[in-house]
Amino acid sequence: MLLARDASVPIPDGLSWWRSTPAGAAWLTRLPQLVADCARDWQLTVRAPFAPGSVSWVAPAELPDGTRAVLKVNFPDAESEHEAAALEWWGGEGAVRLLAHDAERRALLVERCEPGGSLSTVADEQAANRIAAGVLRRLLGRPAPPQAPFRSLRDEAARWAQELPARWARHGRPFPRRLLDEAVELCDQLGSSQPASVVCHQDLHGGNVLSTGAGWVAIDPKPLIGEPAFDLASLLRDRLPALLRSSEPGRTVRRRVELLADELALDRTRVRGWGIVHALAWGMSDTTLHADMVACAELIAAV
Repeated sequence: MLLARDASVPIPDGLSWWRSTPAGAAWLTRLPQLVADCARDWQLTVRAPFAPGSVSWVAPAELPDGTRAVLKVNFPDAESEHEAAALEWWGGEGAVRLLAHDAERRALLVERCEPGGSLSTVADEQAANRIAAGVLRRLLGRPAPPQAPFRSLRDEAARWAQELPARWARHGRPFPRRLLDEAVELCDQLGSSQPASVVCHQDLHGGNVLSTGAGWVAIDPKPLIGEPAFDLASLLRDRLPALLRSSEPGRTVRRRVELLADELALDRTRVRGWGIVHALAWGMSDTTLHADMVACAELIAAV
């Protein structure tokens, strides 16, 4: 058992990459105190963090009354800024339930999903996609609140339209110009013509859908206000290593577009378009190129 009041809070190996930036290294240095402060204020018993870790510090915890929870401490970036607000908005409908949060520490306490297996372990991909569509149906089932802190997809698409050409050039033009031009055009066209506004999860894939005794719920949103068709983008490139190794990846992507759009009664053209845009927007940062994401954008573009 790890008591978070103990100064020796372990940092999972998967978080070590944060040391490559000054801000990330400073955050890792503060992490033990952040965890200890959360444990003190919420009266938690905090156990060893989940390993190997990837972006956030996450660990099982118990409240004084025995309630089993999960403590999550995020790096203070734009993506994690409104995670708690999204979970609060959904109120446990399709997403893990928020128990408490501390905006200054960028910390959340959420219910523990048990048994907690991820949707990515469901062998039948089509069955998994239908489950994911059911989760999205619950998340996207009502209009976005009139007053909300979330960024808008319209603004994000406008930003991507400006940034994608510069990133493409910076990385040595790593894919055909026609794909870049289509993505920029889609940003302008789709961003300005959205038929509805909901609170989108933005990162809903098999690893971010967990099992509970009552079904399946989403975790780790990077919320935006936008149209429902956008929120299928991450699912189109789910199980990416296996997808790219398969004998017919294009056929698999086409099947995903058709199944997911039909399950949620969405326009397949808009689902395809947002899939291209998001794969490139997340596949190329100013400093990093994810070749597998770019390859998936090309597969979606061929649908």
